[in-house]
Amino acid sequence: MTNPLPGTGPVLGIWAHPDDEVYLSGGLMAAARAAGRRVVCVTATRGEHGTDDPGHWPPERLAAVREVELTASLAALGVTEHHQLGLPDGGCARQPFDTVVTRLAAIVAEVRPEIVLTFGPDGFTGHPDHRMVSAWAEAARNRAAPAARLLHPRLTAAFADTWQHVYDRLRLFDSADLPWRAAPDRVAIELRLDDALADRKLVALRAQATQTAELLTLLGAETMRAWACSVESFVDAAPAPAWDFADGC
Repeated sequence: MTNPLPGTGPVLGIWAHPDDEVYLSGGLMAAARAAGRRVVCVTATRGEHGTDDPGHWPPERLAAVREVELTASLAALGVTEHHQLGLPDGGCARQPFDTVVTRLAAIVAEVRPEIVLTFGPDGFTGHPDHRMVSAWAEAARNRAAPAARLLHPRLTAAFADTWQHVYDRLRLFDSADLPWRAAPDRVAIELRLDDALADRKLVALRAQATQTAELLTLLGAETMRAWACSVESFVDAAPAPAWDFADGC
């Protein structure tokens, strides 16, 4: 890792679905754990609808498998503290805002994080669950640990341009406006994962096989490692736009 993670205190990640945490911050979490820091992960949903084949993967079966996968994935990164909120996959925007924020704020107050990681207001991919979790996480941090540094994963323009062919192939983003690209002067932390850290992240991704096995077959392990396990970039949070969550956006 060529860019050390600043600070020494706890790191708290708040995400929507199993696998969000490893794709967007697996290297950072592993680096923090290797430095002896406490790392806690919160997942809002069990990811029960994360399949194109619900006949083979009915929701309860998939949720149970994804919970096991997530535990193994986090273990590969050295993370053993995890909170599952159990909210409905695809239904975060329909949950009572203050009720969820109160649950999250209790976790934030216990962890007392130095750094909080979560999606930016755009949800990174535009997913409504991601965007809702971003709003919850910011509100919980403001309520329970306002001094904590709030970081959002963001692609740099250079990285996005390098891997545009992969994003096009995967149809990953919901809008032509996504992902929001960070100008060089906005990037607060850019972790360039060394071989050992990249290998650990790839192992963690492989552990979530219901979500990554097909992608690994499509891209190949070498491309997957270079694309998903080489760099993680974060920006400091900016004031969120006033999304209308009532309509699921």
